[in-house]
Amino acid sequence: MRIILSSDEYGNLIPTIQKAVQKAGHECSYIGPGPGEEKDWPDVTSEAAAKVASGQYDEGIVMCWTGTGATIAANKVKGIRAALCADAETARGARVWNHANVLALSMRKTSEALVAEILEAWFATPFSDDEWNRKQIQSINRLDDR
Repeated sequence: MRIILSSDEYGNLIPTIQKAVQKAGHECSYIGPGPGEEKDWPDVTSEAAAKVASGQYDEGIVMCWTGTGATIAANKVKGIRAALCADAETARGARVWNHANVLALSMRKTSEALVAEILEAWFATPFSDDEWNRKQIQSINRLDDR
């Protein structure tokens, strides 16, 4: 898979995530500032989400200080289902029940050890394909037309 990673500030999670994504056998590109720089989270997040929505990337990982703003900005892009995940079990649920295609993380609350657990769960968990769950995703997709 091709994964796009974005953040509004450069921190220790950027190289940690890049290495973990590559170790899992995926390609990882980064959109955001370099060390000592900052960019606005709505801008970098929406750029990353648009690349997922267009099919240029298969999935995204977006971050800001709390993760909330990045989640909101990503979910403004049609076709994106971003989930703010603080642990591996939430990441699994986001994949199974929500078919999340963008993982949002808090730079403040996510340690390097925790991000490894979250990413492992994220990549190992397929979308559920049962009838009930497909119906839920269809309902979510209809919300784009409101």
